Amino acid sequence: MRRIMALLVRHRWWLWFGILALLATAALTMLIPALMRTAVDGIATGRGDAERTLVRHSVLAIAGVALVGALVRTLSRALIFNVGREVEYELRNELFDHLLRLPTAFYQLSPTGDLMSRAVNDIAAVRMMLGPGLLNLVNTPVYYLWALGFMLAIDPVLTAASLAPYPLGLLAIKAASRRLMEGQLRVQVGLADLSTAVQENVAGIHVVKAYAMEEAQVRRFAERNDDFQRVSLELARTRGLIAPVARVVSAFGILVVLWLGGARVIAGVLTLGDLVAFMGYLHLLAWPTMALGWMLSIVQRGRAAMGRLDEIFAVEPGIADSLGAVAPAAVRGEIEFRGVSFAYPDAPERPILTGIDLRIPAGATVALVGRAGSGKSTLLSLVPRLFDPTAGEVRIDGCPLRGWPLDALRRTVAVVPQDPFLFSNSLARNIAFARPGLLDGEGGDARPGASAGNGALASGAAIRAAAGWAAVADDIEHFPRGYETMVGERGITLSGGQKQRVTLARALLADAPILILDDALSSVDTHTEKAILGALEERRQGRTCLVVAHRLSTVANADLILVFDEGRIVERGDHASLVARGGLYAALFRRERLEAEIEEA
Repeated sequence: MRRIMALLVRHRWWLWFGILALLATAALTMLIPALMRTAVDGIATGRGDAERTLVRHSVLAIAGVALVGALVRTLSRALIFNVGREVEYELRNELFDHLLRLPTAFYQLSPTGDLMSRAVNDIAAVRMMLGPGLLNLVNTPVYYLWALGFMLAIDPVLTAASLAPYPLGLLAIKAASRRLMEGQLRVQVGLADLSTAVQENVAGIHVVKAYAMEEAQVRRFAERNDDFQRVSLELARTRGLIAPVARVVSAFGILVVLWLGGARVIAGVLTLGDLVAFMGYLHLLAWPTMALGWMLSIVQRGRAAMGRLDEIFAVEPGIADSLGAVAPAAVRGEIEFRGVSFAYPDAPERPILTGIDLRIPAGATVALVGRAGSGKSTLLSLVPRLFDPTAGEVRIDGCPLRGWPLDALRRTVAVVPQDPFLFSNSLARNIAFARPGLLDGEGGDARPGASAGNGALASGAAIRAAAGWAAVADDIEHFPRGYETMVGERGITLSGGQKQRVTLARALLADAPILILDDALSSVDTHTEKAILGALEERRQGRTCLVVAHRLSTVANADLILVFDEGRIVERGDHASLVARGGLYAALFRRERLEAEIEEA
């Protein structure tokens, strides 16, 4: 809750104004029963002009107080609810910013649906706690204190008798409070599970349909939905008990007032106006008493939601800028691995890389080959610091990566990932993702090592040129809306090869000194692959390229080929020397040629 308090402090003046308006609303509301007492006593004492004038003035005063009270009441709610909305806005921005700074390892262990539930549902619950919840948290004690003060001034004995049932009701509500907290937490966890199930099935709908698993997934979702319904009903039953308890307590209080208060009016201890005013004050306590359970539910839900959000905020970005990190004025692109070993955080006992020593000259093209799972993609992920090595260090141009600002480092490296990802936006914006200024009217932006000619290209020409280099321009031109074609979620409207080529165009347009292609051509045919490689020959000039390929023919012209096996570099050299050596690379190459001959036969 410390984070919430810090956010409230930013809006403390509006919050205080809202609380003052609440106090003013309560004060005006408390005047109405007093004015009613005057009017009723005037009616009861006689029918002269003085009494009629008194009643008329009392009625006008009640109307005036009610009108002003309504205006002040509206102001109080606008101020306090607006504070809740502002905190919701700032908290959502902070959470999104924090999520983008968390390491890749965090997302490997966190379901997307759960994160979505926290970012949407839990933040909305916090807003409810700071809006209606906070308002009633202030209103309830104020109404109780002021109403009790007026009631005690009228008749202390009647006050004590009418409030005798209230402690029992408050004890019942307190007992339900803990169950509300626990139940609300279970409901929010269940909602996160449902969100995860929906998100996974929508994102993987092509897999579900391909394996005809619709009915099985419906059954699994129904099971989760049953669990969610069960915990929701348990919470609803707990919440539903509070309002009847409050109503029973209030009803008993009214019965006591009618019985004992009526007797005291007949005995002349109280006037009829006193009894009406007393009933009015007791009536004013009815809503705060009934709202107490609802308020507790909202507060407990908000506390549970904030606890779930704090779990995310508590995760420290494992990879962050170091103190004194400075970006070099110019980047050549030399990469060096010194005694690098790596194991994923969730399996430290299983190293993926072991003792990697490697120096890649600036401007060189280096290919990484080997069996699946041998550590190639993991090694490439260390260059833009998606992960940090568990031992050793990685350097660019002699500077350890920890000495680079992350923003500058990652703008130095353009990556085409093994699993291409596209945003639900136009093709043009997906290609220009790393250079949004091209589409926002700012022209080309500077990149470390970027060539001057590319920065001068007009936005449309630059995007079309990048698409041409990636051999996807013809495909885009045949789409009805061309570069303005909207891409479905994760690029579902495109083929695998088209997605790979669009992500390749995005990386080429970034014009970074270091280019990483992680099996970036696995989904394209051989003819298209040759066209792309031909275009890349010119684009690779002057920049360091690291290429992972499952087809060895694509890396035959690389300056250096590294052969990986079980997290180690077991062979290195050019294509001819590695084939002549007769080792693992030669075996892989022979198998590829044999497969090609079988396909041609």
